[in-house]
Amino acid sequence: MPVECEYSDNLAALASDAPQRYFLRADWFADMAKYCMTDGRLCIATARDNAGRVTMPLIARDGRLRSLANWYSFIWQPVIDGAGEEYLAHLARDLRRHGHSLLLESIPAADGMAERVADALRMGGWRVASHSANQNHWLDTKGRSFDDWWAARPGALRSTVQRKAKKGLVDLRIETRFDDALWDEYEAVYRASWKPAEGQPLFLRARARADAAAGELRLGIARIDGVAVAAQYWTVADKNAYIHKLAHVSGQDALSPGTLLTHALFRHAFDMDKVARIDFGTGDDGYKRDWMEDCAPLITIRAWDLAQTAAWPGAARDMLSPLAALLRRS
Repeated sequence: MPVECEYSDNLAALASDAPQRYFLRADWFADMAKYCMTDGRLCIATARDNAGRVTMPLIARDGRLRSLANWYSFIWQPVIDGAGEEYLAHLARDLRRHGHSLLLESIPAADGMAERVADALRMGGWRVASHSANQNHWLDTKGRSFDDWWAARPGALRSTVQRKAKKGLVDLRIETRFDDALWDEYEAVYRASWKPAEGQPLFLRARARADAAAGELRLGIARIDGVAVAAQYWTVADKNAYIHKLAHVSGQDALSPGTLLTHALFRHAFDMDKVARIDFGTGDDGYKRDWMEDCAPLITIRAWDLAQTAAWPGAARDMLSPLAALLRRS
């Protein structure tokens, strides 16, 4: 059977018998499309034959294609079934019939996927530019117990947890069920924290509800005198623990409720869920280095089909921007 390329606006095209990482699952993309991507149309691009398939979940608008992802996505990459990765270049070539520019964000560099996608696009006739746009921090548990891992954390962090926990003033709970009242507490903490306003709160609530139904939700709440002062939204899936959101109420630093809650959730992930990896998501915040052991870039790829004149203005802007930055520094 020759390789065939198909395009659909139906997320059923992502259905797969092969297990996928949390951020590459059809249910994740479905909620992303429903709540976050209202400024374009779905374009589920697939190349397949009997041996496998490769699928790119995309959003299309006015000839511009971009990944079905945003700041909530730890990663985005082509979804691979079987030998499907072999068809990346085939799909890249065919995509030029459906758009003149392509923006793919949060592709992991650690496993070489970003490089392979960029190479496939070049082979498919695209002019490609890529750069590191973010960082991903994680740690691999490597069969360790929580206590063994914790003993290697920075002394100042361990001392803080020991001193503040000894006071016994912070009540810590880890919930695996979804309840609107509990989620209201999470949202109240977030609003009272140092964090900017939530971009898509309905998306997060929908995800938390779905995570609980799948047995994947870990909602941590720290209370002082019965009032929630810190909250964290984790999920546990595909042997990974993902730290989606964390916040604490401004002005409650004296008892370090956020640090105590993080400590409790890490212990749960190590010793109860027995995960292989804990993933702290995107961002290069300094505090993550106290908890994580590995870090790698997340890559943004921009591509243009220079055979289409509609691609020229965007390509020119991106090609000239490094020169403009150099001139500003000189």
